[in-house]
Amino acid sequence: MTGSTSPQRHLIDGFGRRVSYLRISVTDRCDFRCVYCMAEDMTFLPKKDVLSFEEVEAIAGAFIARGTTKIRLTGGEPLVRRDIMRLVESLGRRIGNGLDELTITTNGSQLGKYAEGLHAAGVRRINVSLDTLDAGRFAEITRRGRLDQVLSGIAAAQAAGLAIKINMVAMRGVNDDEIEPMMDWAHAQGMGLTLIEGMPLGEVGMDRVDSYLPLRELHEKLSRRYSFTPLDKRTGGPARYVHVAETGGTLGFITPMSHNFCESCNRVRLTATGQLFLCLGQDDQVNLRDAWRDGGAEGLDAALDHAMRIKPKGHDFILDRTHTTPAVARHMSVTGG
Repeated sequence: MTGSTSPQRHLIDGFGRRVSYLRISVTDRCDFRCVYCMAEDMTFLPKKDVLSFEEVEAIAGAFIARGTTKIRLTGGEPLVRRDIMRLVESLGRRIGNGLDELTITTNGSQLGKYAEGLHAAGVRRINVSLDTLDAGRFAEITRRGRLDQVLSGIAAAQAAGLAIKINMVAMRGVNDDEIEPMMDWAHAQGMGLTLIEGMPLGEVGMDRVDSYLPLRELHEKLSRRYSFTPLDKRTGGPARYVHVAETGGTLGFITPMSHNFCESCNRVRLTATGQLFLCLGQDDQVNLRDAWRDGGAEGLDAALDHAMRIKPKGHDFILDRTHTTPAVARHMSVTGG
């Protein structure tokens, strides 16, 4: 699809926020079953319901034509989808032609296989989800992953020239004793670390109330030992960053629970079935698969206009003993991590 990227054609929602960042879940499947993300016995989408790569490319093209400059591929685990590099290479060819950046969030298990190809396709930085450096604890959190495989993948990605940021979900009583060691390790390896509050998305079989760790509390604790300097760094996402003097590295905080970041929201999420979710913590959505199949480029354009009209102001996650059910029924792996 072609179109103008003049200001009047940018995707501007009803609150004046410009949407310039599209996260695309290419699959809800994953080779891990992380305790905060999935139930142990998941029912995944039938393959016939998943968007084809051609449909993903068409939808991505519609967004780029309307001023979207950053695309992140997510899952599930995006690198377990068959022939995923075909999509990565196709989207990579748009870099410099409307698209500024193509990135990926991965659990790292397949990086040994794909790192060089990702860099060759134009990907320059990736996020790796890693919640512990203890092999036994890693197996417990992921229910089936191998830490050595992920660490080898990270090494392969760095060797290929990919910049890496580690994403760590901070969980009280689960991995809160590893936050400082993780930061020291990541920074020593030249990688950033971003801490994320757990979110009440989908039934996962763990007590989210007991494991919830407010990052404001963690920030205060860490700042008593480390010297933090706030950074102006922006990567298109919701993280707020500080420079850590003692390690020389960057530490990020994503706080969807204790402080929602909705006032600056610039992103929407496309599921593997073509549903465009306009807020991670709300159910507002637009069916872009049907818009494309029924109306082609014009149908997509009209659907994007409608999406901007209904994008909500924000989310309000609540997590306490009187609000223990998920804020939304869908798992994180459905919306895209």
